[in-house]
Parts: sequence; C-alpha cells; structure tokens
Amino acid sequence: MMNYTGLPPNVLPDPASPDWMNKGDNAWQLVAATLVGMQSIPGLIILYGGAVKKKWAVNSAFMVLYAFACVLFCWVCWGYQMSFGETLLPFWGKIDVALEQKYLFKQAFLGMIPNATMVFFQFTFAAITLILVAGALLGRMNFYAWMLFVPLWLTFSYTIGAFSIWSVNGFLSTAGIIDYSGGYVIHLSSGVAGFTAAYWVGPRLTKDRERFPPNNILLMLAGAGLLWMGWSGFNGGDPYVVSVDASLAVLNTHVCAATSLLTWLILDVAFFGKASVIGAVQGMITGLVCITPAAGVVQGWAAIIMGLCSGSIPWFTMMVVHKKFEILQKVDDTMAVLHTHAIAGSLGGILAGLFADPYLCFLFYNDYKNYVGLFYGFQNGKVHTGFRQIGLQLIGILFVVVLNIVTTSLICLLVQVFVPLRMSDEDMEIGDEAAHGEEAYAIWGQGERLENSRFSTYNDIEMPVPKGRTSGQVEMT
Repeated sequence: MMNYTGLPPNVLPDPASPDWMNKGDNAWQLVAATLVGMQSIPGLIILYGGAVKKKWAVNSAFMVLYAFACVLFCWVCWGYQMSFGETLLPFWGKIDVALEQKYLFKQAFLGMIPNATMVFFQFTFAAITLILVAGALLGRMNFYAWMLFVPLWLTFSYTIGAFSIWSVNGFLSTAGIIDYSGGYVIHLSSGVAGFTAAYWVGPRLTKDRERFPPNNILLMLAGAGLLWMGWSGFNGGDPYVVSVDASLAVLNTHVCAATSLLTWLILDVAFFGKASVIGAVQGMITGLVCITPAAGVVQGWAAIIMGLCSGSIPWFTMMVVHKKFEILQKVDDTMAVLHTHAIAGSLGGILAGLFADPYLCFLFYNDYKNYVGLFYGFQNGKVHTGFRQIGLQLIGILFVVVLNIVTTSLICLLVQVFVPLRMSDEDMEIGDEAAHGEEAYAIWGQGERLENSRFSTYNDIEMPVPKGRTSGQVEMT
C-alpha cells in the first residue's frame, strides 16, 4: 500500500482518480483530442466548403461530417483494438470492442491516462485521415459510395498502418521507426489513398477541372486557421504527458508551418508575380504535415530547415513536376493531397531520420540506443545507427505507399460492385441539389427554391458571366 500522508486533498487518489492516473496529463490529453477533433469539425468542413465551387459546398462539407461520425462508431466497435489492441499479426491487432467500462477505466498502453481518453484521442486522428482522403475526391464522388468507402478503408487500411507504426507491438514500431504524430500513419496514408481513389473514381467534369474557383475564400481561411491552431493538440498531445517535449513539439509545429508558408509565398511571387492566399494556405499545410513525424524529436533550427523544404519541394512537385507528367495530370486530385500530404509527409519522415536528436528521442521514446538521426550519428560516432534510422524511414514510406495503393484499389473495386463510384454527368452539372436536395447559399428571395429548381440550377451553371461585371464583384460558380 502506498502512503499518501501529507498529499493535498485535490491530488489524493479516489475511485474516480486512481493512483496511476495523472490528472494534469489526462486533462491536457482531453483538450488535445478536442483540438484535433475541431480540425475536422468544424475546421475541414469550413475549409472544404469554402474552397470548392458553390454547387459543391454542401456535398464537400457533408463528406467530412459523415466520415467523422462513421469513423467514431467503427472505432469504438472494432477499429481501436485493431489498431492498438492485442496482436493478431505483426501488422494488425485483434478485433474487439472498446466500449466496456471495465476496459475504458484501465490505464492506457502508454501514459498515465485511462483507455477512455486514449480511445477518443486516437479516434480524432483516424477521423481526420479519412477526411483528408475525401479532399482528393471532392466534386464528383457518389455520396453513397463514400458511405461504404469510409468504414472499409478504416478497417482494412488505417488499422494496419496504425498498428504497424504506432502500436507498441507493431513490426515497424519495434524496429524503431520515427513517426512522432502521424506523418506516415495519417498524411502519407491519406495522400496515397486519396490519389489512388481519385484514379478509380474518375475526374470531375472537364469544365470543373479547368475552372474551380473557391466560393468563399474568407471561409476557407477560417477553416485553415482552425486547422493550424488545432495542430497544437495534434503534435502536442502525442507524448501523452504534459512535458517539455510536448512544449517543444508545439513550438516546432508552428515555426515550421510559418516558415513553409513564407517560403511558398515567396516562390509564388517570384515565379508568378502574385501573392496567392490559396498558395499560402497550401504552404501552411505542407509545413504542418512535414513537421508532424518529427515535431518533438528535432531542435528548433531543424524545424526551420524543414519549413524551407516543405515550402519549396511540394511547391516544385505541384507547380512543375505535376504539369510535366501526363499520368499525374490524368488523376483528378481536387485538393492536391498527393503533394500537400503524401509528398510533405514523406519529406518529413526522411528529414526526421536526418535531424532526430538522440536526447529528444530519449525524452519521447525513453530509448537512447535505437533512435539516432543520421547527422547526429556522424557527430556521435554512431554512423551505422544513423544509416539504420534512414533505412527504416524509407522502408516505412515504401510500406505505407504499397499498403494504400493495394487496399484502396481493392476497396474501390468492391464498392463499385454495389454503387457507382462517380456521380452521373447530369448530376455533376447540378451538384449539391442533385446529391442532397440542398444548396449552400440562397441567392433569391428568403431562400425558397424556384419552381423546377433542378432545371433552373442547371441553366444557372451554363449561364455566361454578364458583360460589364466589375472586378470587385465575386462570381459564385
């Protein structure tokens, strides 16, 4: 029996606060989970809803809302245990529920927090991964196909990646791969899966691909702001403890994001002569993604270097490489998740293998021996360990890429047996009203629909821009 004599009453253990639980850690973990959840709801609802054409605003936002709800149901019923539970295979956990009080009140596999907190925290990561996949499919995917895709992809792709890389029993985790907060599990996975699914779903209408202006840039910026600030919980919550390493992860996250945004902006101005706010948002996202696998294991100067790389290399792949290869142009990746998530996530994983500080890795992994960035390996005489770390990072990239190409392709082929993956051309001409019978903005009367609104909407889409429109007016297309 432990002696609690002299402890203040507010820290004494009781049935609701067992002696293994740290109240401060648990409080922060719940806040961090909520911040990550808000990146999706309402963050990506707002970002997607504002970034697409007006006729797709409802559908795009609804894909986010549905995925969030569906993933939570699947997560507590089987997804969490398959990702973090008992080992079934070296890359997969056993199917089980995470619903019983007896289980939820036990200590989690890491940290001094209960399973209930860990289940919720990890759910928010699983949900945002599916929502990022949706970014590649906006503007044409059949909503009913999306309803089937979400639980299947969570079950047969996400759980495998999460168990392999994050579970204490996963084969890449035990080997010593560095993925601090999801550069591989979330961003590389969603980027590859989104691009693969976009190939199977097919493209938007030709005129939508050629001209797809945001219907509300200010709304898009609000969503981007929620995404940026929510990343404090995304990376700051992964030590599962209120620690100096969590603080470093948060600071590095924002430093890298700011550096990346500025780098992307400078390149836009230098090569295109315009400071694009959409480009700035892309740079912000690539910076956040790039730092994610390394946030708490690299020093501040490395975060700046990573920001310079994440603001320039994905910019180059998107603006130059993508336009030179027909195979890349063939696939209609609406929100460019291949570049902003797959390329940036891979880049972050490789740079983590170069810049990982052994002491910071000790603070996070409690292991000095197996986690050494290559540059520190040269400095400390552990060159072999440094090269081993880079090798593991590259193996992790290869594993996630192959996993998501194969599983996403099989899932799309299965789904299309039951429902078409892509909406009909007629419905795509109309958009939200054809898919849901609802529209984002009322542009006449008090929001009532005109008679024969389906026909009217179709004609509105085809209507040419009136001559004499002033530059200050916003075209809602």
